[in-house]
Amino acid sequence: MEKLRKVVKITKGQPAVDGAGVKLVRVIGYNDTKDYDPFLMLDAFDSDNSEDYIKGFPWHPHRGIETITYLINGDIEHGDNLGNSGSILDGECQWMTAGSGIIHQEMPKASRRMLGAQLWLNLPAKDKMTEPSYGDIKSENVPVINESGTKVHILAGEYQGHKGAFEGKYIKATYLDVELAANQEWHFINNAENTLFVYIFTGKAIFDPDKSIENPKDLVEEKQAVLFSHDSKFWIKAANEGVRFILLSAKPLKEPIAWGGPIVMNTKEELDLAFLELDNNTFIKKVK
Repeated sequence: MEKLRKVVKITKGQPAVDGAGVKLVRVIGYNDTKDYDPFLMLDAFDSDNSEDYIKGFPWHPHRGIETITYLINGDIEHGDNLGNSGSILDGECQWMTAGSGIIHQEMPKASRRMLGAQLWLNLPAKDKMTEPSYGDIKSENVPVINESGTKVHILAGEYQGHKGAFEGKYIKATYLDVELAANQEWHFINNAENTLFVYIFTGKAIFDPDKSIENPKDLVEEKQAVLFSHDSKFWIKAANEGVRFILLSAKPLKEPIAWGGPIVMNTKEELDLAFLELDNNTFIKKVK
């Protein structure tokens, strides 16, 4: 019998401003790396006011991580120093491997609603300086499994024998976008060694069969991340208005972290070198 994952930590997202003035919810970050390993940061955005986000994220560097930007609704134009450019639209995702270094920009466009999240995923020490690359996940390529009262979008990983639209090369992360109707139950089984957490975009839910959706004190509300124990079975029941959330899971790296702004390495020396290279215009490495 699969052992149920228990709630270990609930993290309430905090309003923040980043980039050139983008209002967002900072869900997890610098102080959460040990608990959420290999996930470093999660920023969520949900706004119907374009003034909250159109100033965007002008040119900035990254090294040592992967950034995963997923939009349920919205439009983000992007470009980089390698000449890549494009847009992330409704139901689409960009899985960017910064690796040895990339300089890019992300500029949201006015939309009826901007709803989505950007996740930072750590790279193993041996792959920190890998060649930068993109994985563009188009909405039509994302498998969607419709079950009774449940819709599961498989961005990465596997669910019910169906593989996701993308597979990470360095970290084999699972990324699911799950919609549950009112009072619907759902479960997901994976490796007990993996870190697993969810972020609730909309709605409320319980994560323990012994709790009740009728008791307000038992409910976990939207705009919060929920981290679970290292067991194998995740379980959820939606409250009366339903719930939509993303589920993230991957095996922890258990490696040291040296984090400075948009760069995440393993030692202070590596971090210092990265910023020195930025100052000396030697940050970008030649593509082999």
